[in-house]
Amino acid sequence: MSDESVVAQKGPYQVELVGGKAYFYCRCGRSQKQPFCDGAHSATDIQPLRFVPAESGTYNLCGCKTTDDEPYCDGSHNLL
Repeated sequence: MSDESVVAQKGPYQVELVGGKAYFYCRCGRSQKQPFCDGAHSATDIQPLRFVPAESGTYNLCGCKTTDDEPYCDGSHNLL
């Protein structure tokens, strides 16, 4: 299996997050529970990103895995 991330979706995942709660963002693109980690990265050197949003609300999390603002979408999918 490749150690490069794969594009899970060419656009963001819009999700409701709870402020102060820890989440694990999938960086490899292989998770079946996108945009969150399900352990599918275990055959790679890619590790999920643990993050804690400051406030509850709706967030756009990166689906293409090329954002410079992990785990948040920065529009990088428009360049794919």
